[in-house]
Amino acid sequence: MSEKLSEKHFQAQVVELARLSGWLCYHTHDSRRSVAGFPDLVMVRAPRVVFAELKSQAGRIRPGQGQWLEALGGSESVEARLWRPSDWPEIEEALRRRQRGAVCASTTSPDADNLAKGA
Repeated sequence: MSEKLSEKHFQAQVVELARLSGWLCYHTHDSRRSVAGFPDLVMVRAPRVVFAELKSQAGRIRPGQGQWLEALGGSESVEARLWRPSDWPEIEEALRRRQRGAVCASTTSPDADNLAKGA
């Protein structure tokens, strides 16, 4: 996947893959009236719920975004991810994987570089 992909086009590709893989997707199109930092996408395919913050390859995570990812990542019932275009193989695996009867926990960190690397 192109390292110069804009966040808008990257998001369109993630949403397309998610929908093709059976996920319901939500994105707030005008976030000016939303809580600062809330993740870009909420995706649901029972029993999983994934909150995803999407960034271009060079995009920086803002403090509010880091707070949301850290708080969601501490939950045992959802996954919280920071994805960049270079994470495409991980994104494909995460959205195509099916889990039966298990609730997924996240292993996120407030450190954006570690989040981007899937650490």
